[in-house]
Amino acid sequence: MSQTLSRPQVNEKFRITPTALDIPERLLLGPGPSNSNPDVVAAMNRQPIGHLDPAYLDLMDEVQSMMRYVWQTENPMTLPISGTGSAAMEATLANAVEPGDVVLVGINGYFGNRLVDMAERYRADVRSISKPWGEVFSLDELRTALQEHRPAILALVHAETSTGARQPLEGVGELCREFDCLLLIDTVTSMGGVPIFLDEWGVDMAYSCSQKGLSCPPGSSPFTMGERALQKMDKRQNKVANWYLDVSLLRNYWGKGRTYHHTAPVNMTYAIREALRLVMEEGLENSWARHQTTAEKLWYGLAEIGLSCHVPKEYRLPTLTTVKVPEGIDAKAVTSKMLSDHNIEIGNGLGELGGKVWRIGLMGYNSQPKNVDHVLTAMGKVIKEM
Repeated sequence: MSQTLSRPQVNEKFRITPTALDIPERLLLGPGPSNSNPDVVAAMNRQPIGHLDPAYLDLMDEVQSMMRYVWQTENPMTLPISGTGSAAMEATLANAVEPGDVVLVGINGYFGNRLVDMAERYRADVRSISKPWGEVFSLDELRTALQEHRPAILALVHAETSTGARQPLEGVGELCREFDCLLLIDTVTSMGGVPIFLDEWGVDMAYSCSQKGLSCPPGSSPFTMGERALQKMDKRQNKVANWYLDVSLLRNYWGKGRTYHHTAPVNMTYAIREALRLVMEEGLENSWARHQTTAEKLWYGLAEIGLSCHVPKEYRLPTLTTVKVPEGIDAKAVTSKMLSDHNIEIGNGLGELGGKVWRIGLMGYNSQPKNVDHVLTAMGKVIKEM
C-alpha cells in the first residue's frame, strides 16, 4: 500500500522583511580596502559569462599578462586566486610546503605572525626571527638566520600592513640562492603603489590582493610562483593539502589545458582586469611616483598638526602610514568620530601597536592630494575635541 508523503510547511517565523540595499559611501583611508575606481565598479557590474567561454579565456590571458607587468616578472604561473589576499597567502604555503620543511619567517608585524600560523597548519618546522614592530631586517641579520636555520623557504613581508614599514629586498634573493632556499614575499600593501621587481630581486613566490593599491573590491588576489618554486612543488611526495588552492590543478585551467577546476568569480575577473588596465594606462613608474608624492604631503601635514610617524622615513610605505597616538588620546574614540562626524575611515593599530598608532592608507585611486587635505583637516578637528 503506497503512502503519500506530506511536504513540510514553510515556517514563517524565519521570515524577515529586508529593505532595499542601502550602503553608506565612505572615504576609505584605512589599511584597506580602498575606494574602488568607478571604472572598476562599472566593469564589475557587467553581466557574467561562462568561465570556459572563449571570451573569458582571452580575458584570463590579459589579466595574467598585466599582473606580470605590475609585478615585473616573467613567471608563467601568475594568476588571480579566487579569494582575498589571505587566500593567496595560503596558496603560496600550501603549494610550496611539505611536512617537515624548515620555513623561516621574518616577524616584524602582525602578518609575519599570520605566515607562521599558516605554515604550521601545513606541518612545517617553523622557525622565526623577530624585530620590533616598525623596524626591518638587514642583509647581515638575514644571512645569520639562514646560516643557523638552513630553511627550505624564507618568508618576508615586503609591506607590513600593521606597521607601515617597507622591507628592503635588494640582495635577499641572492642570499636565498646561496643557501638553496626559496624566497616568498607578501606584497599585499605594496603592489601597484610601491616599486617591486620580482625577477630582479630573485623572488620565487609572491602574493597580493585586489583591494589596496589596485583599488578593486576584495576577492581576486594576485599570486605567482617562479620556476624554482614550481620545481619544488612538482617533486612533492604528497598531494598539496588544500584542493582549492592546488596550483598543480589550477595551472591546467590558467595554462594551456583550460581544464575546469572551480567556477571562477567572473565579475571579479572583470574588475581586476580593469584595475590592472588603469595601472598600465597611468604607467607603473608614474603610479609609484604619485603614491610617494601624496604620502610625503601627508607626512608633512601630520607634522604641521603636531603628529609624528611610527616608522623612520627611509623605510616608510607610501601606501600606508602609521601615526603615533599622542599621550592621553583615546585612539579608538578618534577613529570612531572620524567615521561618524566626517565619514572617513582610518585604521586603529593591530597587535602590539593596538592603541598606539592610527593607520592611514593612501592607496590606488585614493592616493590623491585632496584626500590628504580631507583627512588632515578632520583629524585636526577631532583631536582638538578630545
